Amino acid sequence: MEPLQLFSLIIALSAVLAFINIRYLKLPATIGLMVLALLLSLVILLAGSVASPLVQFLTQALTQLDFSDFLLDFMLVFLLFAGALHTDLKKLRKAWIPILAFATVGTLISTFLVGAMLYYLLPFLYQPVAFIHCLLFGALISPTDPIAVLSILKKTGVSEAVETNITGESLFNDGVGVVVFLTIFNIAREGVAEIEPSEVALLVLEEVGGGILLGVVLGYITYRLMRSIDHYQTEVLISLALVMGGSALAPLFHFSAPLAMVVAGLFIGNRGIEYAMSATTTDYVHKFWEMIDEILNAILFVLIGLELIIIPIEGAYLYVGIVAILLILVARMISLFVPALLFRFKHRFPDRTLFIMTWGGLRGGISIALALSLTADMERNFIVAITYIVVLFSIIVQGLSLGKVVKRLNREQPLETMELEG
Repeated sequence: MEPLQLFSLIIALSAVLAFINIRYLKLPATIGLMVLALLLSLVILLAGSVASPLVQFLTQALTQLDFSDFLLDFMLVFLLFAGALHTDLKKLRKAWIPILAFATVGTLISTFLVGAMLYYLLPFLYQPVAFIHCLLFGALISPTDPIAVLSILKKTGVSEAVETNITGESLFNDGVGVVVFLTIFNIAREGVAEIEPSEVALLVLEEVGGGILLGVVLGYITYRLMRSIDHYQTEVLISLALVMGGSALAPLFHFSAPLAMVVAGLFIGNRGIEYAMSATTTDYVHKFWEMIDEILNAILFVLIGLELIIIPIEGAYLYVGIVAILLILVARMISLFVPALLFRFKHRFPDRTLFIMTWGGLRGGISIALALSLTADMERNFIVAITYIVVLFSIIVQGLSLGKVVKRLNREQPLETMELEG
């Protein structure tokens, strides 16, 4: 099947499932789409003996698509730019120290906690797995997914301050998490003896520092171009060129394209809208990227559901996946409390706030994409399966219950009293 035909088929399926969800299920769009795609996958697998040609067709199509490359190299930069474009930088500035601490220190703590706990428990649950491979799982599962978080958080009724912290952290810890994953991946592939500390430092500097710098440069160039004209069609096209051109440019210099697009999105969504765009252009730019965001979110969550067809699930994987869910929640809580204590802003984060951030730290397609990028000798099938189980729990259970958790805590103590001030 040609790539264009495959993409057209996914779009059509996403539209059908979106209609069914809005018309009958009435679940939040992303969760509803994923649940329906998941049910479709289960029905196809259960009817495998009758519909084996269909199973083979979908398996070949999903394998041909390469979910990992499709998300990490194509969809992610669009979704992160769209999310950053609608983020208020003034609110983000008030909590930039906690956001930075949670996105860096918190991600590292979670990575090593999850990896270590899984390493010591696996001999009792499944079989021994090398520590470096457990760390790979910790690295890919620790960053909260901005795509899942942003799409669900809007409807939960969480306070503005808590929403700013969760949103800001998820936008930045995604880029940091990918860098941590790539570092551990290189160590696992080359061996510890082959990797020099200077190489690790250079990788982090190139990916993180280069990505941020590229985002600032591209954002400023785009801002100057938009400021010199007043033609909304061209300005929308320029914003699209920024994302597509930036995502093609970043890998050439080994920069982080996700971080570059977050920074560029914040630049255009704040300074650009305030000084470079007319009200008409602002309206069109926002609506264009809202539609891009909605369409790609629909495709992403349908693909997550369909991935069940090609992901190997065994009985032992289910047990490990359930335990992994508990380990990740514990690690998430610790990775929030420790930075809050270390950097002395615990007084601004009541326990209820950190609990909401723990339960609201959703995992999504990025974790699955990173897991699928592993090689066979890195326990790929095992890690992909438990990652998928964790992601399904995260989006369906945590995503659907987050609003209820917030309301329950709001009854105990109004969330307005938990506002975080810079």
